[in-house]
Amino acid sequence: MRLISIDVLKEGMVLGRTIWNEAGHPLLKKGVVINERIILRLQQLHTHYLYIDDEISKGIEVEDTVPSIVRNKTISTIKNSFQSLNGLSVESASYVLDKQSKAIVSIVDELLLAVTGNKEILTVLTDAYLFDEYLYQHSFQVTLYSIAIAKELGHSSEDIRLIGIGALLHDIGKIMVPKDIITKPGRLTHDEFETMKMHTRYGFDVLRNLHSISLLVAHCAFQHHERIDGSGYPRGLVDFEIHPFAKIIGVADVFDAVTTNRVYREKMLPSQGLAIVESGSGTIYDPRIVNALKKAVVHYPNGAIIKLSDGRRGIVSKQEKLNPSMPRIRIFEENNELVTATYEINLGDFPTIFIEKVETDYNITAHLE
Repeated sequence: MRLISIDVLKEGMVLGRTIWNEAGHPLLKKGVVINERIILRLQQLHTHYLYIDDEISKGIEVEDTVPSIVRNKTISTIKNSFQSLNGLSVESASYVLDKQSKAIVSIVDELLLAVTGNKEILTVLTDAYLFDEYLYQHSFQVTLYSIAIAKELGHSSEDIRLIGIGALLHDIGKIMVPKDIITKPGRLTHDEFETMKMHTRYGFDVLRNLHSISLLVAHCAFQHHERIDGSGYPRGLVDFEIHPFAKIIGVADVFDAVTTNRVYREKMLPSQGLAIVESGSGTIYDPRIVNALKKAVVHYPNGAIIKLSDGRRGIVSKQEKLNPSMPRIRIFEENNELVTATYEINLGDFPTIFIEKVETDYNITAHLE
């Protein structure tokens, strides 16, 4: 299968990967033949990319680190847990969340097992999700990224578990921010942003009163928007003042935010998201954590069409664990002409050749017709 932009989706193409909604139900099942009505529906859902099956990408598989069934069940549990706090005071929210601590730890343990037990690079591929469900999707994905970063940095199992719990609950304070601000499909005003920033304090106040979860988790919620140069919030802490766990979650939080569908912004591909994070390495983000993220996650997902610096085009066919930025490529075009037979190269074997860009809007079909 291969990854394409919805802009080049055509009638008659075959969907290569089931698209799920936030409730864990399939919006469109793998194998469905695309028609005009489906294209319109995907546009309405703000879908930017999807996978199709065709001959040129036959045999290229795309697998999430966490299977869809586990993902959907986990997100449903997060949603139910978070929504049970709606309308409660800080004290009442702490009490209710304390009662749910076993379920929360169980979620983290399951995700920790999925990430640490998987020898492949972390792959998290978001599909079409509704905007008002973003908080639950985001909490799930930030947990995965945080665990992967912590694992790459060599943290102990107990530390990784705490980081995972902190990541899962890092945005819990948003439950107490007015919903019209949380779900606003556009840029916040100054006053709205000041209100939004309060979610770090709300989260800290709820979590610090828990008896069953470490106080470090509360500090993760409080500090995940702090930056090492002091430009973050709520307190403008600098490098040594920020807890290492909060630094990890802060990087994971930003990476997920820019690589996930939002109503007001097209999501970026992993390579683009990594470039955004890397641009702040050493200034606003700890470079060790940025480097760990780069080693832990897929840069160019399987199925992505890429253009190489020598002019050839290909499809990412397999990941290389030791060098995520240099995957295996199935070459299908040379000198702007399709090759007679596709062939594969390991990009790591060609140090002078690099990926120039990802071309999700490249229309292979036009060349095949």
